[in-house]
Amino acid sequence: MSAAKLPALCSWSGGKDSCLALHLALESGIPVTRLLTVFEPDADRSRSHALPLELLADQAAALGLELRSPRADWATYERVFVEELEHAREAGIGQAIFGDIDLLPHREWEEKVCRRAGLAARLPLWNWARERVVAEILARGMKAICVCINTRFLPEEFCGRAYDETFIRDLPGGVDACGENGEFHTFVTHAPRFTRPVDVRVRTRRRYVGPPEYGSEVYWFADLERA
Repeated sequence: MSAAKLPALCSWSGGKDSCLALHLALESGIPVTRLLTVFEPDADRSRSHALPLELLADQAAALGLELRSPRADWATYERVFVEELEHAREAGIGQAIFGDIDLLPHREWEEKVCRRAGLAARLPLWNWARERVVAEILARGMKAICVCINTRFLPEEFCGRAYDETFIRDLPGGVDACGENGEFHTFVTHAPRFTRPVDVRVRTRRRYVGPPEYGSEVYWFADLERA
């Protein structure tokens, strides 16, 4: 089997970009068999998007894929991630799919951890124009909810809104339509390969202030639950 067709895992945030990257990988003939999401050490919430484990498990079930959900804090994140990649290699997985578009430090980290584990890093969206990414997401009928906003870029009211043409049109000038710079994050509730939608509702919105070493930035998170 050629290296490009080896089984793969997808680094899975639960959001639109990782979902589009997964779809593109599958369409190119890469057999993706596993999703990988790192969770908080003492809570059933993902590290970056604060998404509940049960909802990410619902996404994996709708896709018919295994979900790996290791635990780590930021100090142990890289070690845990590499260990998961090594376990994947031992299971016959040869590559990892990532949804980054053009953040070079992210790509360099992903290539580094894959190299340490003996896997190839694949970034199907790399250097795509934002308009192309957005057009692909909307044209494929992907449905997503904005689950996190950084108040440096967006007001609280964007948190919990559907990611659609109206959301994109309402973004203030200078805000990335894909949220690539951390302006916002999303949770996909339906996509073409989902066997069923993941029905959720926003229970509440929660304010969070980041640690001082990361600038004490203020975020709003949408706490989702099964509908």
